[in-house]
Amino acid sequence: MQLFNGLDSIVKKDAPVGKYTWYGLGGNAEYLIRPDNHEQLAEVAQICTENSIPIHVLGLGSNVLISDAGVKGAVIKLDSAAFSDVSYKGDRVLAGSGASLNEVVLNCVREGLSGLECVTGIPGSVGGAVRMNAGGKFGDIGTSIVSLKLMDDLGSIYVKSKPDIEFDYRSSNITEPFILEAEFKLFKSDPDRVMKATQEIWIYKKNIQPVTGRTAGCVFKNPSVDTAGSLIDRAGLKGLKAGTAQVSEKHGNFIIADKDTKSSDIIELIEIIQQKVQQEFDVELELEIEIWT
Repeated sequence: MQLFNGLDSIVKKDAPVGKYTWYGLGGNAEYLIRPDNHEQLAEVAQICTENSIPIHVLGLGSNVLISDAGVKGAVIKLDSAAFSDVSYKGDRVLAGSGASLNEVVLNCVREGLSGLECVTGIPGSVGGAVRMNAGGKFGDIGTSIVSLKLMDDLGSIYVKSKPDIEFDYRSSNITEPFILEAEFKLFKSDPDRVMKATQEIWIYKKNIQPVTGRTAGCVFKNPSVDTAGSLIDRAGLKGLKAGTAQVSEKHGNFIIADKDTKSSDIIELIEIIQQKVQQEFDVELELEIEIWT
């Protein structure tokens, strides 16, 4: 591993990565890298950039499908303590990108901090949620963000604040490969009131989504004309299978896998759904999940 000389303890070559995703599927990464600190991450970033090695940043893998053939380049997993620290001070929360979004939401409930109830039940890491502006019917995470600590592809670290950070539906203008930390401005409230709002959102989602199934959340972004789930339902695709992958009977925008499913089954099902919805409604469904190859 001459490329990553001196970093042998954090670099594995031809390593399985599917197990770090919610689907639990797919082949190996050319490199799996798990930095212990910002300095190691900066060194890795420089090496990858200088050698044209593609970078894939992996949080908790709730929105990622690894192809059966695996991933070219470096999968960089930010799961050490240096990337997962969270602190609460007054109405501010500083959360490392590798922190669990669900744990941050629950801790905000205990602290009596309101503003992140909208992302209740959304799995994954803080960094992944911020980059895609995760959210739903009840709001988006970007609303509460005031600043981000970022690292560019050469390892330089800097802070961006609003209005330089822009969020849109399931997207942001963050071009840097690494989000290191997010600062949220929330509102002091009664913990019981925050808990009630959080529980109501969770119950709503539990009633309409396959929250216990093996999924990667919503597969497609909602187009402007209707929700993706509604279009898939109207096209008669609920319950449709490809191999052992199946469109959820509960919510059309979820694809459920089992222990025998291959990534290619899910990809085939995605293509069938896109073709059918295009034919029926002249609507092109855009992926919300990421497929890494």
